[in-house]
Amino acid sequence: MEEEFVRLAWPVAVAVSVWPAFAQYAGPAILSRGDAPAAMSSAQVDFRPFVNVAGIYSAGLSGLQQTSQGAVTLGNLSSFGSLLSFGVSGLHSWKHTKLGLDYLGSISHYFQSGTYGNFNNQSLLLSLTRELTPHAMFTLRENASISSQPVPIPSLPQSAAYDPSSAYNPITDYYDNRTTFLSTEAGLTFQKSARLSFQISGMASVTERQIAGLYSVTGASATGDVQYRISSHTTVGGTYTYNHFEFHGIFNATDVQSVSGTYAKRLTRSLELSAYGGFSRNQTKFLTSLPISPAIGLLLGLRSAAVINYSSLYHPNYSARLSQTFQRGVLFAMGSYSVSPGNGLFLTSTAINGSTGYNYTGLRLWSIGATAGYTRSKSISNVVGEYADFIGTLSLSRQLTHYLHLTSTVSAVKYQSNSFSGYNRLTYNANLGLAFSPGNVPLRLW
Repeated sequence: MEEEFVRLAWPVAVAVSVWPAFAQYAGPAILSRGDAPAAMSSAQVDFRPFVNVAGIYSAGLSGLQQTSQGAVTLGNLSSFGSLLSFGVSGLHSWKHTKLGLDYLGSISHYFQSGTYGNFNNQSLLLSLTRELTPHAMFTLRENASISSQPVPIPSLPQSAAYDPSSAYNPITDYYDNRTTFLSTEAGLTFQKSARLSFQISGMASVTERQIAGLYSVTGASATGDVQYRISSHTTVGGTYTYNHFEFHGIFNATDVQSVSGTYAKRLTRSLELSAYGGFSRNQTKFLTSLPISPAIGLLLGLRSAAVINYSSLYHPNYSARLSQTFQRGVLFAMGSYSVSPGNGLFLTSTAINGSTGYNYTGLRLWSIGATAGYTRSKSISNVVGEYADFIGTLSLSRQLTHYLHLTSTVSAVKYQSNSFSGYNRLTYNANLGLAFSPGNVPLRLW
């Protein structure tokens, strides 16, 4: 499935349209550059840690296990367990530099035997921007994770100006087996004038899946764009992106070239619309086998022959986000059509995504967060067919003392496919615990 679980969120870069922008009333965020809504920008957020201890119940645990004879089996179990989560979040600004950091870790243990023991999840988001000259800015964005099971947990609000959902991010693979992911992106923004800016960036990523039978993938991309600020509230432009990803252990690779027009409108100081739209050319090649004629088969002793399958298809490429930022909350809705490397089971896939969410921390002692997302994908590579998923999460937190909070999270993931009946299943998690943090612990929206 297309991976956007707890972080159903918003794109990468701290770069903005007008220079300098660390402390001024900025223009609308540019979605194609990965900007978070401009109203979310903060001069500084103190680095704060948290620790959360909770009881957990999970249904639909589905890990691939390899026997001593080499056979692979699939489990489907439910169990109570314990959960320990911890992390730190913050943003610091200097005269020419801004650094945002979000780290989140969790360890879960299930009591029922046969539930694959412990799950260890780690994630790191980092954004760094550096003003090189009055007209040039460097950005660095890191996204790293070790995920074994998609268990949403309460955490501090995100401070890094980074959105993992703007790129492939394997947060909720179908199986509960360890996946290691690393993505590094660097870019330069050139401000030609108060209205005109250019940006070039490059990205490299690697996804390693632990269990045999699931495909790992390496990816790289390059992007260039031009943006023109029509007014203080409106920006238009165009962007070109080249993506390449290839899979380990199998002859399979995809090249995607995309051209899009961009539009960003700041409707009010806190309400923004940002979008881009265009088309992509997807070139995919993979190795497949075809049966050969009986006469040739008798002569050569073969029943099939390996051939390279090559396809070149055009697809739409678009994304739109409407966001309302409050003093103590955020409401957003977004949708997109994109191409991704799949989920390790299915390879190159097209996907239609939709998500919405709300996070509010303005109540006297309570905070609440809710997200929902739907993805319908079509595999166009190793296996042809459709698959989909629906994700829902609800989180609550109540402050008990200045540093102690009662936390609760409930989530569900529905996997479905009309093409593959074995893919259909429902998983859900619930946890209840106590969190310690020097300050409030509002629940992260993504």
